[in-house]
Amino acid sequence: MGAQGRLVIPARLRKALNLKPGDRLVARQVGDSLVLERREAIEKRLWAMFSHIPKEVSLVDELIAERRAEARREDVE
Repeated sequence: MGAQGRLVIPARLRKALNLKPGDRLVARQVGDSLVLERREAIEKRLWAMFSHIPKEVSLVDELIAERRAEARREDVE
């Protein structure tokens, strides 16, 4: 690691992973390790996780409705 915290990914790894200049990577800590992952891979995983939710459903609206219902129940008690 350089003085400014920059890392160089060895050429053999860049080639094996088909990494190109300009590829967007996300760094995250997993235990004592640093994991680099393509941003696109993370986006695909997130879309897959939430793909079961119909597009016409607003999770924000549902959350607000739930919170308001809780507040009304608390006021009654």
